[in-house]
Amino acid sequence: MTISLLKAIQDYSIPFEKNDDLSAILESVGDANIVLLGEASHGTSEFYSVRAEISKRLIEEKGFSIIAVEGDCPPSRHVNKFIKGYEDGKMTTKEALKAFHRWPAWMWANEEVARLVDWLKTHNEQLETSKKVGFYGIDLYSLFESIEEVVTYLTHADPTGEDLRLAKNVADCFEGFNHSTEHYAMATAHFPESCTAQVEALFSSIQANEQLYPIEFEQRLNLKLNALVAKNAEEYYRTSFKSDTRSWNVRDEHMVEAINEIRKFHGKDAKVIVWEHNTHIGDARATTMKDHGMLNVGQLIREQNPEGDVYAIGFGTHRGTVIAAKQWADPFKVMAVPPAQKDSWEYALHEAGAFNKLLIFNEKNRDTFARWFGHRAIGVVYHPEYEAQGNYVPSIISERYDAFVFIDETKALTPLQFE
Repeated sequence: MTISLLKAIQDYSIPFEKNDDLSAILESVGDANIVLLGEASHGTSEFYSVRAEISKRLIEEKGFSIIAVEGDCPPSRHVNKFIKGYEDGKMTTKEALKAFHRWPAWMWANEEVARLVDWLKTHNEQLETSKKVGFYGIDLYSLFESIEEVVTYLTHADPTGEDLRLAKNVADCFEGFNHSTEHYAMATAHFPESCTAQVEALFSSIQANEQLYPIEFEQRLNLKLNALVAKNAEEYYRTSFKSDTRSWNVRDEHMVEAINEIRKFHGKDAKVIVWEHNTHIGDARATTMKDHGMLNVGQLIREQNPEGDVYAIGFGTHRGTVIAAKQWADPFKVMAVPPAQKDSWEYALHEAGAFNKLLIFNEKNRDTFARWFGHRAIGVVYHPEYEAQGNYVPSIISERYDAFVFIDETKALTPLQFE
């Protein structure tokens, strides 16, 4: 690690000792109307709590009114209805978050998110309906849940019956694959049959007929988002056994489509906060992902919007603990996060001073930090003992993000416990 890099970090970093220190980032956000908040894992308490503090200030000081998260649409809808007062007034925050039951439930059903949801509920109670802050899931894993949402809603709301007929066609098609995304992925990888035509016909019809559905309680938006999930999740699972790159791109393109649908519904002036992993919000063009033909949300959002409208904040840690699992669908565990690998971005931040710090990239220092480093990324499946072989993404940090939050030692988040 070169002395010049360590000195640059020391010269440009801001000690992060209390939440008031986040003011430097809030000032740097300027007039951006889309703020992307990352995380280096899906199981670290500080990443969630700091993102929550930034989000609160963006809402209170800069008029942001949408939080879009790397979570499924149907359970996020429960949270949105709860914080906006659309649900039974007796419902609790914990009951609203219980809707996140699909593995890895801990990503959203945790104490850190619960505290933010409590705050959003209280904040919204002081506002008229049109100004309340919303909470939306923009991921696509909820294929069958979203199809069920569409069919259930259209059974009572479709004035012509045509969209309901198309929705039932979709449900019937997937019924043949035993309601299993894995069966669908395997079958379509080897045989030409698929449900592509059905999901595309449904989404196209709902788009064409959207004026038939009421905007009250965001019914129209919920219908469109779930139909969009059906369309894009079908492609995601159909391509997942054929190409990791294509399925990755389908997923991130979907999340951008979902963000754009939410912005369209709420009006051109609506300001959006996006909570996703660093690998989604940090511009892929500044990583080796581009060499594999991969794109991501951060890249697409920057490409689609004027310069200055988008602000991306990455997060990282040197060591600590994290919630993750050894295999997909296994029970979660608290795991140790070992000290960062030498010659990584996180190692440099630690060596420059073993304390929490903020870095803001601008015209004065972007070139100084424009060099390649491994940047740690921890997923819901994690093997700390092997992380040197696959948990570092070579990146140009000052191009990938506009700012970076470094927590030297972090701890695992706290999943909610349900009876």
